[in-house]
Amino acid sequence: MCGRYALTATSKEVFEMLNALGEDDFPARYNIAPTQPILVVMSSERREPGSNLPERRAFLARWGFLPGWVKDPKDFPLLINARAETAIGKASFRAAMRHRRILIPATGFYEWRRPPKESGVKPQAYWVRPKRGGVIAFAGLMETWSSADGSEVDTAAIMTTAANVTIRHIHDRMPVVIEPEDFERWLDCKTQEPREVAHLMRPVQEDFFEALPVSDLVNKVSNMGPELQKPVPVAEPAEQPPKKPKSDPGQMSLF
Repeated sequence: MCGRYALTATSKEVFEMLNALGEDDFPARYNIAPTQPILVVMSSERREPGSNLPERRAFLARWGFLPGWVKDPKDFPLLINARAETAIGKASFRAAMRHRRILIPATGFYEWRRPPKESGVKPQAYWVRPKRGGVIAFAGLMETWSSADGSEVDTAAIMTTAANVTIRHIHDRMPVVIEPEDFERWLDCKTQEPREVAHLMRPVQEDFFEALPVSDLVNKVSNMGPELQKPVPVAEPAEQPPKKPKSDPGQMSLF
């Protein structure tokens, strides 16, 4: 899954990389969490003068997907991720896969390796970033949810797929990364049906990311500074006291 990520690039870097128009400058965010507003990018109907690429617009959406048919959000689970393998046919995501595919800019994400409790090792947080640096784009889905009183909220989910070798020792899932050359196809919901972009929802190349162990500061949403991404030594298993050998009932004692 993907439950925390970061976007620390400048707005200029983000908008240039995604060829999008959006709001003015925004702050670096080192610990983006579910239910918070996140920056998303969607194709627009208009086109930039002199450009053969569709104009893309960037705007904020709530991280936590709500299908349009939901009556009361309090009675519906928080959907922060959509599984690439099932999103096309799943009722919650089917319409968005067909009509509202988006890109979610990021500079990396956090994941936790959770050893067995008996190991004596606490969960270890990792900061997973592209080796080349810069901005990347997660595949995402969006839905505008309308309440009974007529108010509306844009909601979004990050798509995940099976982890590649680099991430698999930490977690079995990872976000789907869309490469720049595939942006247009992924966002084109008019001519590109879900089955025609299904192959884009695959694990990224094995050497694309690097995973750095970081402290548990990232566990708290209130921690939002660059110190969250400072590498730390990996915790070692606690030493277990040697077990006493079991006595053999068939052996006679001398005492």
